[in-house]
Formats: sequence, C-alpha cells, structure tokens
Amino acid sequence: MFGAAGLALLGGGAVAVAAIQPSGRFAWLAQSVADTAADAGLTVGEIVVRGQQNTPKELIRAAIGVGRGDPLLAFSPTQVKERLESIAWIEKAEVQRHLSGNIVIELHERKPFAIWQHQGDFAVVDRDGRVVSADTLDAFGPLPLLVGDGADKRGAALYDVLKQEPEVQQRVQALVLISERRWNLRLYNGADVLLPEGHEAAAIHRLGELQRTASLLDRPVQAIDLRLPDRLVVRQQPGTEPPAPEHGRKARGSGRG
Repeated sequence: MFGAAGLALLGGGAVAVAAIQPSGRFAWLAQSVADTAADAGLTVGEIVVRGQQNTPKELIRAAIGVGRGDPLLAFSPTQVKERLESIAWIEKAEVQRHLSGNIVIELHERKPFAIWQHQGDFAVVDRDGRVVSADTLDAFGPLPLLVGDGADKRGAALYDVLKQEPEVQQRVQALVLISERRWNLRLYNGADVLLPEGHEAAAIHRLGELQRTASLLDRPVQAIDLRLPDRLVVRQQPGTEPPAPEHGRKARGSGRG
C-alpha cells in the first residue's frame, strides 16, 4: 500500500487538466475550475494504492499524475484507470476519488506464469502469453520454461496436463513448440520427448505410465518418440542397453536419428 509518503516524489509537480486532456478551447476553463476548487479547499489528500506487488512504483506514480495538495478536480479517475491498465503488469484498476480529498486505487495484477524463450530473448509471461517483464527473471521463483514461436500463448494448456503426471513434470526442463504445431518435452537429462500434434494429453499420460512401470525417463536415452499411438520409438545413447518394451506394445531402439 502506498501512503502519502510513498508518493512524496510527486511533490508540487501538479499535472494540469490541460496537460492530460486533448488541447482545445475548453482546456483553460477546466484548469480554472480546478484552481477554483483548490482555492475552496478541494485538494488531494491521501493516495492509497492496494494490490501492488510486481508493478514498478514509479510507473504507478506517473500514471496517477497528482500528489498531495494538488487540485482534486484535476484528477480524472477514468483517465488514471486507462493509464494504469496500459501498464503490462496491471490487468484491471479500480480508481475512486472522494470529496474528502482521498484517492483509493485497487490494482489487480497479472500473475507471472512462465519464462518464454523467443529468438534468444527471455521474458516473463502470464497464462495468456502477455509479456509482463523482461527483467529480473529469477525474482518470481521457479517458473516453467516455454520455448518457440507461439509457446507463450499455448503453453499453459500443456502445462496443466503435465501437472497431472508429477513424475513426468519434475523431470521436464522446458516445453518446446516445434514450428508452432507440435510440442517436445526437453528433460533435464538432455533427452527430448516428441509428442503427437493434438494428442498431447494422451501421450503424457502414457509417458507417466511408462515411468511408473519401467522408469523410462531415468534411462540413458536421447529421445522418446510418442507421435504414433501404436508404438514407442526410443533413441538410445551410444553404448547403452535398450529400455524394456512397453507392456502390450512394441518398442524400437535405435542409435541413429
């Protein structure tokens, strides 16, 4: 929560209505009304902001645009709401101006969901794929890593399925979208799990069963191909024994691509 002290940097730098409304012949009148209201004692008192966690405070101050002692009528709740909601972190803002002079703002921030790697750059995104920060990537604890064009907007659905198989999830380092069509799971041991397009949930549940029955993800393999529903294709690391066949299905191992 911000109190008046938290916004003291605004000082006496009042923002006139003419500066935040379109310029025109009525701008001088609006400023005159605000000044008259200030002379009558209608000035900004305490400014309270609730819900701020990740939004930089300096961006909130700039969006509010007024400080203690400024004309109260120079503060437009509608315009401040629009400016606040243009900030990447803020999904929704509720702004109230009271005749007592107090201003109360309630922020609803977007929640950091994952780190998106795209063309060599990294950014924090929410579940909808909106970039909320490109700085301090490690400030939000461990987050899923999404890689590739379109992964930012489509990763949440796949991650929700992955959470249903915790033995698989804990071994996955990244969700990699291939050509904006099909997913790979990159494991911490460097292996890739190739998932079928449009049938990711069934393949992940199948992989979970393979891990429970054969500890497949703990074996020294380079790739596990689940794109075909009637077979399991495993590419082994050189010089290793092939994994046990999947129960009821045929398994193939190859040292080649």
